[in-house]
Parts: sequence; structure tokens; C-alpha cells
Amino acid sequence: MTESVGSSGPAAPKATDPLDVALARLLSALATLEAAAGRKRESERAQADLNEAFGAMQDDRSRLALELDAALARGKKLETANDEVARRLEAAVAAIASLAGDAEGA
Repeated sequence: MTESVGSSGPAAPKATDPLDVALARLLSALATLEAAAGRKRESERAQADLNEAFGAMQDDRSRLALELDAALARGKKLETANDEVARRLEAAVAAIASLAGDAEGA
């Protein structure tokens, strides 16, 4: 072997030395493997970020569903109270009209 294994990068191998050709192919394969491993790590990080964001959205959805249920219940209570006030006002108007009619007749 004419080149050292610890060289700074794969140099153009001599076409006549099969060991240099094999070493160059090995270094190229290792570089490809390292690049693939890096892409895999990035993909896993991105997936973890997506999972975290999805979990946060699920938490928000649950919280918003609870808030909506509470708001609907409050709206129903207000509607019931409004109906009761309207009924009482109608009764009061009827009573006043009755009293006014009695006063006019007397």
C-alpha cells in the first residue's frame, strides 16, 4: 500500500493497485453510511418534534373541549334564568294590567 490509511480523504486511487481501489471503495462506503446515519438522526429528531407538537395540540384540544363544555353549560343556565325572568315579567305585567283595569273600573 502506497498511501497511509489515515490520509485526509480518499485520494484518487491508482488504477493498478487493487488494495488502493478497495480502500477507496471502503472509504466511499463509510462516507455514504455516515451520511445516511446523519439523515436518520435528523429524521428521528424531526419525528420527535412532530410528536411533541402533536401532544401539545392534543392537550390544547382537551382543554378547549372542557372550556367549551363549561361555556355551553353556562349558556344553558343563562337561558334558563332568562326564561324565568321573562315569565316573572309577564306575570308582573299581567298583575299591573289587572290592577290598572280594576282602578279604572272603580
